[in-house]
Amino acid sequence: MKALSGVRVLDLSRVLAGPWSTQILADLGAEVVKIERPNEGDDTRHWGPPNLLDENGIDSGESAYFQSANRGKQSVAIDISTAQGQALVRALALKADVLVENYKVGGLARYGLDYESLKLLNPRLIYCSITGFGQTGPYAQRPGYDAMIQAMGGLMSLTGDPEGEPAKVGVALTDISTGLYAAIGILAALYQRQHSGEGQYIDLALLDVQVATLANQGMNYLATGVAPERRGNAHPSIVPYQVFAVSDGHLMLAVGNDEQFRRCCDVLGVPEWGSDDRFATNSARVAHRDALVEELQKIFLQRQLDEWLECLEIANVPCGPINTLDRVFANPQVKHRKMKVSMHHSIAGEQAFVASPLRLSASPVEYESAPPLLGQHGRDVLSTWLGIGEEEFDAYSGAGVVGRPAGLVPGE
Repeated sequence: MKALSGVRVLDLSRVLAGPWSTQILADLGAEVVKIERPNEGDDTRHWGPPNLLDENGIDSGESAYFQSANRGKQSVAIDISTAQGQALVRALALKADVLVENYKVGGLARYGLDYESLKLLNPRLIYCSITGFGQTGPYAQRPGYDAMIQAMGGLMSLTGDPEGEPAKVGVALTDISTGLYAAIGILAALYQRQHSGEGQYIDLALLDVQVATLANQGMNYLATGVAPERRGNAHPSIVPYQVFAVSDGHLMLAVGNDEQFRRCCDVLGVPEWGSDDRFATNSARVAHRDALVEELQKIFLQRQLDEWLECLEIANVPCGPINTLDRVFANPQVKHRKMKVSMHHSIAGEQAFVASPLRLSASPVEYESAPPLLGQHGRDVLSTWLGIGEEEFDAYSGAGVVGRPAGLVPGE
């Protein structure tokens, strides 16, 4: 039995934060139905190239971006701007345990699909709203996107070379973190419902998540009143914990305590630094950061990356190469942990996907279906959830309320 077997999720979210949360729920065994706009679908369906290639090597038009956050789901295309479409979604919500949406504040109220409307029909419904700034406050009506939230929430002030411009993280990390918090909140609400018998509302904001995940840097400010500055690849509180250039590339050194530093000094041929008053403790190393880093850099430039990796790893000093993604997926540990999985895609055939990191011993993640085509499961879902037959479905489809699946290969 899967961890979330029997849980039904209605996914009205788009782009990344919401879909990331519902993909986690799907990985755990929930039945996730993604409601999309007919003919258009989730915005990210069009965020290519790169796109998947079909089995003949031709561009399929199915974006790689969409594939990253929508496995394990069923797609139903419904026009919620129509009264019939709204009625269909309300009927589906009546059968659902969870609804996730990321419309603007108040955006679904005009369709009668807001929490206050739906909880009257289904008091057990757990309703998660994801917005840029939350349901309340002076910014509540503003749209929110990951990059602007990284900027406003302080992350960009901490990221990048101190001599250069602030930088955003190379993936939409605020969206991803928000998706994780959404999944955690939904799981907590499902557990609480076992005792209360009632659902609840989850108000989740990207800005809140970004501020919360400032972690030690946020606490550093609150403890001192001094805003931390960008340090490039260096750590604000641990030294040496940064990138060093070697003769043929770069090395990430992550010395986390004084014993590791002494072992590192032995490998570097300067064992005396382990007892030097300037460097013997982490607090001393932070105080003498510039002098230590300058001397370390001179030593690291004397040998090649693989040589340093070998001798540092033997000495159990944390370090690693800065891998490009081809090297990441070729890494023996990544391969052993099966972080790349293959699934059959309706157009692309056998396709590689990034796996879930969750490893549950009794209810492991099973990869049963690739991300869906737009509207691929409309007929099946409406039949299974609502008992809608062929003729009624065709009537909805003919009226443009429900989109027909397009692009399927014969037999799908």
